Amino acid sequence: MTVLSVCNHKGGTGKTTTTIHVAAALGLSGWRTLVIDLDPQGFLTHTMGTEEPAPEQSVAAFFDADADPGRIRVREAAGFDLIPSSSTLTRRMRDLNKPTDVLWVREALQRLDLEYDLLLFDTAAAVTVYSLNALVASQHVLIPVLPEYQSVVGGEQTYQTTQLVENKLNPRLDTRQFLFTQVDARKRMHKTYREYIQEKYGEAVMDNIIRTSTSLAKSRDDATTIFDHEPSSRGALDYANATDELVGRLQEASKDAGRKADPATTAPNGLPAEADADPEVSQLLNS
Repeated sequence: MTVLSVCNHKGGTGKTTTTIHVAAALGLSGWRTLVIDLDPQGFLTHTMGTEEPAPEQSVAAFFDADADPGRIRVREAAGFDLIPSSSTLTRRMRDLNKPTDVLWVREALQRLDLEYDLLLFDTAAAVTVYSLNALVASQHVLIPVLPEYQSVVGGEQTYQTTQLVENKLNPRLDTRQFLFTQVDARKRMHKTYREYIQEKYGEAVMDNIIRTSTSLAKSRDDATTIFDHEPSSRGALDYANATDELVGRLQEASKDAGRKADPATTAPNGLPAEADADPEVSQLLNS
């Protein structure tokens, strides 16, 4: 199973919209896809028309030693399955401050027998113990970035966080890629920031972009995606093309079987040796 986190430390970048529509596009292509909403605000959960369940029936069960994640009832969404978020995550966060607390999700997934082709994490627009859990459990990262100043800064900070996670916590975090969202070709600044990111990060920048789209911007309450209600629209076309490119990139990355964590460098608690005492790891958890 391929595991991918959708992350940007800045809000308003189209992160949740991207998670939903990549998952939906994959579902339309026959991929068995699971989305886990790791954002305590649960915006994706609410967008897909799912009421907040009891904590033990949400992703909060992943962080409870007395809960059984295997008993979570997975919800059906628009072409993909969903493990919903819970407001319990906000209250639980203050207790999750040890370096080993970045391992809850990875260990929960190892205990579960999930029959999916791809798992997507939607994360909060901040560095939290939950976004770190997603990165530690992932092989790949998708960074949606609006070509404007704050979003670009957030995207670059996210990229740096993924590098730190790969170096200190998860050697199997193979790839990260930028996806430009809400691109307006009429804005010179959008062109400038796209050129900046492309020049600096090269092949890590996806060729396809998500253009501004009134269809994507519409607020809907019927738990559908753009593929359901406006399948011929610009937004649907852009996300279909971006998903095709993403799949190609993930398949190419999977051919490199040599990038594996070396067991000799892994401590008994599952962290790379000395990571549990690393000041950079502690700083991330307490930022």
